[in-house]
Amino acid sequence: MRVISQLSLLVAGTFTALCVQAGEVKVYAAASLTNAVTEIATLYQKQYPKTKVVPVYAASSTLAKQIVAGAPSDIFFSADQDWMKYLLQKQQVSPQYIKPLLRNQIVLISPKNLKIKVQTNSHFAFAQAFSGKLCTGQMESVPVGKYAKQSLIKLNWLNSLQGRIVGTDDVRAALTFVERGECDVGIVYKTDALVSQKVKIIGVLPDNSHDAVIYPVALTKVGEQNPEAQQFYRFMSHSVQALAIFKHYGFSINR
Repeated sequence: MRVISQLSLLVAGTFTALCVQAGEVKVYAAASLTNAVTEIATLYQKQYPKTKVVPVYAASSTLAKQIVAGAPSDIFFSADQDWMKYLLQKQQVSPQYIKPLLRNQIVLISPKNLKIKVQTNSHFAFAQAFSGKLCTGQMESVPVGKYAKQSLIKLNWLNSLQGRIVGTDDVRAALTFVERGECDVGIVYKTDALVSQKVKIIGVLPDNSHDAVIYPVALTKVGEQNPEAQQFYRFMSHSVQALAIFKHYGFSINR
């Protein structure tokens, strides 16, 4: 009888754990989406209190690699299309569930106390406009860094900045370095600059100097099996409320 009782408790415990997990949605989102996705998740949970939305924020490259390594993500929200294509190639997402949802801009920022004047053209001596370091995401992997590198090459600024570029793990780290004054200039998304009270935008990098900044969102293969994930995915990508929040933080909706 004791063995049967213990077995019943084990089965009951397993069932309870499954029920708890069934009401959970894990969202892996690019660091630049932190404010918007957090607000959307909070709003959603007020409307659907039985569902727990768990956002995880980092560089898109880091999150994509974690998903391939087996991280239990239901939704992947990338800051560029390359890392979504990577998951597609690794058969972690299905093409019918990929939606290129948002657009953003790439901007130059500096601490508010510095007076740095910039002209975003190839004739401007950008490296001479400031004396310190330039911070952005790691240029070989982090989306904002990849966009930054494209622009710096297009504007003929990259070579003159050798030894002065600091690559960070994600865009929010680059923003923090500029906020602290550890970097005189940063290249970040417009949306990140707008949420900071300590930096100012000193220039917008031309759209034709880098790939289009498009944020695709997708259900992962794990999320396809989770009804709560499917519902939150639809809410985040289609509802008037969610799209209004994205716009509030400076994103534009990709039509």
